[in-house]
Amino acid sequence: MPTVLLVRHGHSTANADGVLSGRLPGIHLSDRGREQVWRLADRFTGAPVVRLLSSPLERCVETATPLAQAAGVSVESDEGLVECGYGAWTGRKLSELAKEPLWSTVQDDPATARFPDDQRYAAESLREMADRVVGSIRRLDDEVRQAHGENAVWVAVTHGDLVKAVLADATGAGLEKFQRYTADPASVSAVRYGGRHTFLLAANDLAPDVARFRAPDPKPDDADDAPTGDAAVGGGAG
Repeated sequence: MPTVLLVRHGHSTANADGVLSGRLPGIHLSDRGREQVWRLADRFTGAPVVRLLSSPLERCVETATPLAQAAGVSVESDEGLVECGYGAWTGRKLSELAKEPLWSTVQDDPATARFPDDQRYAAESLREMADRVVGSIRRLDDEVRQAHGENAVWVAVTHGDLVKAVLADATGAGLEKFQRYTADPASVSAVRYGGRHTFLLAANDLAPDVARFRAPDPKPDDADDAPTGDAAVGGGAG
């Protein structure tokens, strides 16, 4: 059961301006975001990371690069991790969007929300976004398992709504409840997919101990434990 660390990009220039940047090009980390990422990179130094995938957008690549350097791996780009297609909402102030009727749907009934079409920017529904990113994470996790084994740790650097969608899927809450999750800039969440259950190991952690997320090697006295991927009844021995 590999572990995926879901990293949201650091604070961006669009975050500073209160803009929904979506897939706009040229959105970089702010000074605050660069500081966040360098602090986070310290926690990745020597971490047992075997792969690091990133959304191709600049703010994610700028987040991924220091983390990859600290962990001693390269940055790989994956389109499945790209930001949600917000269509005509792209580049607009959040304060303006909050006055539109669709805003209430996004907040209260996200599973039915679809962003308005636009000739310049791709539009998708939150359901399409969630299916895309969850499918990509599960595909990549299987690739990591086959190449690096059950105890491998890998990283996906992506965007806030995408992290929330993966967490909602992992916990069984579904897209209907995904607004209950939080993914702050430069936060780390951790998920481990098992054969029977998916385990949420951390959510929105701003000061993670990255090394702890590697699954422990089997111990000689583990023969009487529950099968790998099953929940530990009683809480487990740690």
